Amino acid sequence: MTTANPSSQNPLVIRDFNAEKQAEFFETLKKNRFSGQLVLTNPKREKWFFYFYLSRIIYATGGVHPVRRWRRNLINHLPQIASQPSTVQVDLASIAPEKLRICWEYELLCLWVEQQKITREQAAKMIRSAIVEILFDITQGTAVACELKPNILLPPRLVLIDAEQVIAESQQLWRAWQEAKIAERSPNLAPIIRHPEQLQQKTSPQVYQTLNQLLDGQQTLRDLSIRMKRHVLPVISSLLPYIQMSLVELVNVPDFASPIAPPAPGGGTSAPATGGKIPLIACIDDSPLMCQTMEKILTASNFQFVGINDPLRAIAILLARKPDLIFLDLVMPNANGYEICAQLRKMTFFKDTPIVILTGNDGLVDRVRAKMVGSTDFISKPVDPEIVVSTIRKHLRQENPA
Repeated sequence: MTTANPSSQNPLVIRDFNAEKQAEFFETLKKNRFSGQLVLTNPKREKWFFYFYLSRIIYATGGVHPVRRWRRNLINHLPQIASQPSTVQVDLASIAPEKLRICWEYELLCLWVEQQKITREQAAKMIRSAIVEILFDITQGTAVACELKPNILLPPRLVLIDAEQVIAESQQLWRAWQEAKIAERSPNLAPIIRHPEQLQQKTSPQVYQTLNQLLDGQQTLRDLSIRMKRHVLPVISSLLPYIQMSLVELVNVPDFASPIAPPAPGGGTSAPATGGKIPLIACIDDSPLMCQTMEKILTASNFQFVGINDPLRAIAILLARKPDLIFLDLVMPNANGYEICAQLRKMTFFKDTPIVILTGNDGLVDRVRAKMVGSTDFISKPVDPEIVVSTIRKHLRQENPA
């Protein structure tokens, strides 16, 4: 196999990029002590990005669900960060934009290690987990085109990983996947119940209730494995009988929106256009569960989302992210929605931004007071997904008439 400096003008195409060919290719990079970016592209135009320093892997990202992968690894390896979504937004705003353009995930990990929010060992585990998952997905494909870009570099500040180690780990997972006779099924697919009545007849009430809660078509098999705290293989194995009976189907789902930029144009979206970009919606609520609920609703409708649990940091985060619409809880510790709304209306940038108040107390006094401080609309808790989405569309259409 010839691997002499494949470039974007002359990429090297490798068919059936299995563990053996991966090891051979990375060994070539090792002999050349390669530093820079490796881009792997499959026939579906999905791209993976590996970053090297002297032939050892610094980081890897890309594929069909890079943000979902990041979120899963955050929950699995850095739960203290995952439980505080506002931390991610504040810290991203503190990093120079030119650094974020190459790889925002890696820059965040570097910042957290420098700030001693996480250990270097925790960052290394998260990086290694991402690389193994990516190599598994590449192995499951058919072919890749390889491009080397030595001018795109990441600083080697966290960990240097030998390719052969992660290839071996990925291959072990791939063999187990093949032995379970599910090699053609991707763990990036999301299970959804297609025939609920028939499934109910085939299962006990307890099992059906559990399946009905989990299999909503929005969580991939990998997402479910993190939620259930089980390996992905037993998760799909337990569902396989229902899949084979066509009671449950595995479907494609979109990735979550990137926290630093709107998705690339070209894909269809149900979200209204605002200046040629996907609208960014903010939710200020001290309840992480409420922010998670709103995130699920909004990302399913292809909006970008930023959740803010700390009201004292809300203004700074909003100024950094500049959302198109803001959902704002009324009752929070240390600050309340009235005060935040009034402060926002005094700022030129947020003078006309739609601000929708969220509250569990749907009283006339609250509505009047909220209007007095400049709120645009009012939604009662618990929120209804259809009302949330229709409210966004109503106000963004008003702000951006066709």
